[in-house]
Amino acid sequence: MNCADTEPEAASEHPDLASLNEQQAAAVAHDDGPLLIVAGAGTGKTATLAARVAHLVRQGADPQRLLLITFSRRAAQTLEHRAGLLLHDAFGRGGSRAAPGLPWAGTFHSVGARLLREHADALGLPRAFAIHDRADTEDLLGLVREQLGLAAPRQRFPLSGTCATLLSRMQNRCATLDEVLADAYPWCQRWRPELELLFAAYAAEKARQQVLDYDDLLLHWQRAMCDAALAPQLRARFDHVLVDEVQDTNPLQAAIVYGLCPDGRGLTVVGDDAQSIYAFRGADPRVVLDFAARFTPPATQLALERNYRSTQAILDAGNALVAAAPSLVPKRLWTAERGGARPRLVSVADEAAQASWVADEVLRRRETGLQLRRQAVLFRTSSHSLALELELARRGIPFVKYGGLRFVEAAHVRDLIALLRWTDNPRHRLAGFRTLQRVPGIGPAHARRLLDAMDRAADPWSALPDFVPPTAAADEWQGFGQTVDALRDETTPWPADLALAIDWLQPQLPRLYDDAATRASDLRQLQALASGLRSRREFLSDLALDPPQASGAEAGVPHLDDDYLILSTIHAAKGQEWSAVTVLNVVDGCMPSDMATGSAAGIDEERRLLYVAMTRARRHLDLMVPLKFHVTQQHRFGDRHLYAPVSRFITPDVAACCDAMAG
Repeated sequence: MNCADTEPEAASEHPDLASLNEQQAAAVAHDDGPLLIVAGAGTGKTATLAARVAHLVRQGADPQRLLLITFSRRAAQTLEHRAGLLLHDAFGRGGSRAAPGLPWAGTFHSVGARLLREHADALGLPRAFAIHDRADTEDLLGLVREQLGLAAPRQRFPLSGTCATLLSRMQNRCATLDEVLADAYPWCQRWRPELELLFAAYAAEKARQQVLDYDDLLLHWQRAMCDAALAPQLRARFDHVLVDEVQDTNPLQAAIVYGLCPDGRGLTVVGDDAQSIYAFRGADPRVVLDFAARFTPPATQLALERNYRSTQAILDAGNALVAAAPSLVPKRLWTAERGGARPRLVSVADEAAQASWVADEVLRRRETGLQLRRQAVLFRTSSHSLALELELARRGIPFVKYGGLRFVEAAHVRDLIALLRWTDNPRHRLAGFRTLQRVPGIGPAHARRLLDAMDRAADPWSALPDFVPPTAAADEWQGFGQTVDALRDETTPWPADLALAIDWLQPQLPRLYDDAATRASDLRQLQALASGLRSRREFLSDLALDPPQASGAEAGVPHLDDDYLILSTIHAAKGQEWSAVTVLNVVDGCMPSDMATGSAAGIDEERRLLYVAMTRARRHLDLMVPLKFHVTQQHRFGDRHLYAPVSRFITPDVAACCDAMAG
């Protein structure tokens, strides 16, 4: 990508600046004072950050002492690769010196897990702790909730998913239980004492099973940053800290960053407050707005405004949209590329007409040479695409959907993970409870009986030979025991032990699930992915920290041929781009969601969501406006419908940037 019409003056002295525009070059060449790079959508953020990393190393920074934090492993790998190419150009000429790697590039959670393992003894943590993802957290909270008698049908105690969300909000927002209850869960306030009891018992159960959940990785890292002995060691470990997508950080993550660089020296953060869309994880655009004032003297703030993705017509609509947003860093995106079709505001009768119009349009564009995979349909919530999915299936148009069920949340994948976790850590009761019930003839009662015996034993595995399975499980028990013994054997190499686990689980799939063939394919795909990892523990950590985003079970068999349409929630689409983008249901009640209209902050985030959706488009953008929604639940007057007004975000200024049409 050539990012400028002319090279900056400094380019001849710094080859890694040659492809950057003036704003980017200034950010790359900044000194070691605190720096905020406000990077608008499509403005070459990744190229700028990679060039800054390369520039720091070329100026003498030790790559071993450079921490690069991103919000996905793919982003970390991309940045490391791009910086490596620049460093290779600088150091590799003549073969005199190899380009250095960046061993500390990763997500908040992966870096936290690595640091916690290294300092586990000082923090009082087991070195071999397992990592629970969100689904595991809900399962374990549900188990503890039941043990405490809080699941009795006579009372409406919050479900385990609600409890997990409430606890996560407390931790990531550094808030008290009372604050979170008052702000987001007023109906749960009557259960405050019981919730405190539940969360304390949950923490004790995690400690007993030697597991940390996703939030614990950050909580213990922050605790280390407050420890008088550990904090200086961690600060001294890194000379430079660079944080990508800083607008997505929550208060807990921000506290870690500021703890690593309390005076701001060596700190570079990159982000765009207009793309802050993760309030449900505790993210707040104020982290961008307040960054400069945290330091004395204030941090340097540089804005990237030249866009390399979209046409000016699309940028004009996006600029008009965020111009109505309060308290955002002022910026106006522009591009040197002129022309291009204006965005279209397409009115259709209802969701069925919307689905038919979208299917017609993606096929029309395909006939003009635009592959399906270069087109995307985006939506606020996963359920908004259901009518379209049915229409695509009816017409035989292949698609892949992102943003619904995550791969590791699929039941068959959880079965495999549980088997590996339990044989790695017999104290992991939750994994054992799930695994045992995958043995034909073993139900919850027998699973609990065996796990209770293992809990009482000094060596948990010593209880396994003494267990007498029920008659219905007698035929399968011996084979299961042999698999467990092989997986426990430390001489079984990786990934041969994964193959053993899949070989045992795959014959169970037809009994457990309808679509066994698709699920078996997913397990073999996991086996292929695992070949690049060094151990079972690394594999399990990777699945928890950076799981694949789609599985074959989500949307049927996606690859009917070598091309397929992309369907995605807006949250899952962040960081992506397509030649043509269609946004469904740009009406009040969907965009903004009626669940988010209770506060000004919620409305503001919904506006930013639409902005993110619009700025994914490179050449074509369609905003769909169904005029009527059918409500099909039982009603005394039969089927009924609701009229939906166009989204409040389509102001006259935004509409003036679009062509209105009837679909």
